[in-house]
Amino acid sequence: MLAVAVALLGLVGPAAAQTSSQPPALSPEVERVVDAPDGADFAPADADEKAAMARFVDYTLALERRDFAAAYAMLGLARQAASPRIQWEGDLRKRQGLWADGTIRILRLNWYLDPAGQPPGLYAAFDFRGDRRDGTMDCGYVVVHRAAAGSAFAVTSSNVSEIPPDLIEEGVPKAEVLRQLPCYLGKGIATAL
Repeated sequence: MLAVAVALLGLVGPAAAQTSSQPPALSPEVERVVDAPDGADFAPADADEKAAMARFVDYTLALERRDFAAAYAMLGLARQAASPRIQWEGDLRKRQGLWADGTIRILRLNWYLDPAGQPPGLYAAFDFRGDRRDGTMDCGYVVVHRAAAGSAFAVTSSNVSEIPPDLIEEGVPKAEVLRQLPCYLGKGIATAL
């Protein structure tokens, strides 16, 4: 079962035991970055982080269970319009191992308030590393968006790369692979599980 990790760079407590009413907290060691428009004094509140985490956890657990209907329902309307369900689900089904087992650790959380060129609101981007029992590593991100305070976060974007064991040395993707990965690995790249 997917265990959203307990590691230093991950979550505090397994996500599988959590629900969106009590999402796990991120470890204080997880790198956090805030990007707000010039002149805006913004810092996400604890409630913002809990709500964004709840959506991230619910989404990744739904994908692990292969509950594609539940995961698709968490996508924002624009994402659903751009990716009809049959196409979106078909793409995920082609990648059988993805989300299926192992451990996910969040390495960095980026907050964006009203980013240029995007619908207004608050965005949280979770960069993560996943380590599967077969030695494969997943590296990716999930972005959630909330249009207004008090509304629910929706998944607006996600991207995951699978790195096979032969392209990993001592827990770290080989140099030729690093430049191709969609996630930030930063200080969590070589942390053993």
